[in-house]
Amino acid sequence: MSSTTTDRTAVIAKIEAVPLRIPLRAGCIPGASLWGDKLSAADSLLVKVTTRDGVEGWGEAFGYRAVDAAKLAVDELIAPLCIGQDATRIRMLMLEVQKKLHVFGRSGALAYGFSAVDIALWDIAGKLANAPVCQLLGGGVAAMPCYASLACYSDPDLVRAVVRQAIDAGFQALKLHEKDMSAILAAREEAGLGVELIVDAGCPWTLPQARAVGPALKAVGLKFLEEPLWPPENFAGLAELRRTTGIPISSGENVSTLMEFEHMLAAGAVDFVQPSPAKMGGITELCKVFPLAAIRNIPVMTHSFYDGPGLLAAIHATAALGTADSMIEWRWFDLEARIYGDALTTTGGRISVPQGSGLGSDPDPNVIRAYRRKTTG
Repeated sequence: MSSTTTDRTAVIAKIEAVPLRIPLRAGCIPGASLWGDKLSAADSLLVKVTTRDGVEGWGEAFGYRAVDAAKLAVDELIAPLCIGQDATRIRMLMLEVQKKLHVFGRSGALAYGFSAVDIALWDIAGKLANAPVCQLLGGGVAAMPCYASLACYSDPDLVRAVVRQAIDAGFQALKLHEKDMSAILAAREEAGLGVELIVDAGCPWTLPQARAVGPALKAVGLKFLEEPLWPPENFAGLAELRRTTGIPISSGENVSTLMEFEHMLAAGAVDFVQPSPAKMGGITELCKVFPLAAIRNIPVMTHSFYDGPGLLAAIHATAALGTADSMIEWRWFDLEARIYGDALTTTGGRISVPQGSGLGSDPDPNVIRAYRRKTTG
């Protein structure tokens, strides 16, 4: 939005970074891990932007171990540049912030921080307009398919158990965070051929190593294989893997700038592109990826392995700009509480687009009060 499209200037008065830690529910399927670390809780960083006239917007930065670093970036670098500015000048303000801070890098915790602020500003924009963000982006569908995105379990029996749990909840598409064939085969056997399987391998292989496991993965019948190569920016290697194995490839979660997405797409690296709104600049930058991908007829599958405002940002942008092939990633964690309580759920593997103003829902204050944690900084 621009300040010329509103009758009043919504001046940013306060920016607050809110770290949360929500434990896994007692009695849930054991053995969950992520990136080699045992998973006992979900760490999130929410960011609340408040205007002088009391309008609040909520955003989210990519969390986990990056929470403290992203909070520091928000508190010390980003917030001082935004307070006192017009909240309706989203695109220009965020561009100014990026230009001012680019000497510190254009990815990682800094990018996660301004992603959260950007999402919060779009939430404010929708509340000022009394419209959902998807309408600000041009309108869109009322509901979309989603897939259950599971943690890593490694043990085939545990994989079977969590796959069955997700299927019984109505999902017909699942993502595994696994790289061992025994776990992947167990998931396919449990799910059967009628369920779509995605494998996020987590960048473990060189190109020759990925080629070696290619035939076995091809036989599983994946919807796509996500981030199979190290380093993730090896776009030429991804293109070669696509060509030699015939396996659909996806990537984009760790891509931070529009120029990197352009390079990825120009290299023919992917069948699906996966920008992450809580990592690569919020809704403003996310929206730029959709037309870039459309030029090459590549579907956008937003990365949304979180369940706060970052997820809502992905939902609204995809509703307005996605295609029939687009799906929403629904993080399948059995937590003690969810950021939106019961206000955001899936039914039969589909999710409705919240129709309230802004992102459509604010985080549950009781959840924030109960699970807010102190940072180490």
